[in-house]
Amino acid sequence: HIKGTTFKAKTHKKGNEDLEHWLATRLNPRIDFSVYEFDYDINKHISIYVIPAAKNQPVEFSYKAYIRIGSITRKLNDFPEKQAKIWNKDTIPFEKEIAKDNLVAADITKYLSTETYFDLMKLPYPSSQQGVIDKFLEEGIVVKKTGYAITKLGALLFAKNLKDFESVERKSVRVIVYKGKNKVETEREQIGSKGYAIDFEGLMDWINSQLPANEEIGKALRKDTRMYPEISIRELVANALIHQDLTEKGFPMVEIFTDRIEISNAGTPLVTPERFIDAYLSRNEKLADLMRRIGFCEEKGSGLDKVIFYNELYQLPAINVIVAENRTRVTIYSYKSLNDLGKKEKVRACYQHTCLKYVSNEKMTNQSLRDRFKIEDKNAAIASRIIRNALKDEVIKKDDPESKSRKHASYLPFWA
Repeated sequence: HIKGTTFKAKTHKKGNEDLEHWLATRLNPRIDFSVYEFDYDINKHISIYVIPAAKNQPVEFSYKAYIRIGSITRKLNDFPEKQAKIWNKDTIPFEKEIAKDNLVAADITKYLSTETYFDLMKLPYPSSQQGVIDKFLEEGIVVKKTGYAITKLGALLFAKNLKDFESVERKSVRVIVYKGKNKVETEREQIGSKGYAIDFEGLMDWINSQLPANEEIGKALRKDTRMYPEISIRELVANALIHQDLTEKGFPMVEIFTDRIEISNAGTPLVTPERFIDAYLSRNEKLADLMRRIGFCEEKGSGLDKVIFYNELYQLPAINVIVAENRTRVTIYSYKSLNDLGKKEKVRACYQHTCLKYVSNEKMTNQSLRDRFKIEDKNAAIASRIIRNALKDEVIKKDDPESKSRKHASYLPFWA
């Protein structure tokens, strides 16, 4: 029997603040609860709060955690055994969580672009609906419950419309093109509306269409060439999707300025930025695995070395990785001459060049650094100065500390 309520969850205020916002800012961790309102009939208004179960840790309201015992709300601290169960509970990876359930077989093809999966995997499309579902069950895109359910992995990659999946619709990629070197004036903006697998190639084409030409590398290669290597942008965007912390609020972003591109995602990385080139630890294993198999990014660990390789080929400054305010941001810069690079930029380029050499089973030398910066042999002292500064900053080290020869010295990353 439904009675209804006069309480309006969406418009109710706490002081001058919307109740929904007031509640959200007092929760730790900030869970993604949803609020629904509708009129059941003329005299019956319904307000519903949909609250996800606690994962890993209890949710605190104003620094205190509570629990329902029967029909009474009590402080969780008074029930240590129940509190321990929350902390000890094995977490289900975000990708395996359910995005939409209580579905029939026909709903799978209604909500997901099943053709995209088989096209990208270069597999023949099954002759029956059950054949499609069996493959999706095998991949973890769909799970069998009382009916069928689409996982968040399936929604993220293959949703025909992300708006059909409230739990992941805010994870769509946003691309913003600015008029200058700052965010004062936006020229255009694009927000993805489909799953990553469906939208990825179109997204890359759109980003590349917004980029200026690189006159320097264009002269060298005798053809019209974009300012940034397409392969580098592709890897960095794919990395942002794979390594984002899906449990955090926020979406992957590509921001294009006249002198740089910033690619960012929610969450802090699992490895330190200095080790991005050689260490590999994926936060979203299943998402990463599927994106690799459908050809959107490199095999484990070989993506960033490719970015640095093409950066050097295009004579671009070193990429910069910044972790701040629970976001990871990678910046790729447009062409600058060596004279226009600051000391830190030169050291960063020297370090990344040393890393690239190391993962290629080679060693950085004065000669290889001169090649990287296109420094003439007669100006070898410039390369020596950059190496000296990198040694001083302890980002590289001598391969043979005993050797007194500067001319034949070789260098390794500090972590090697």
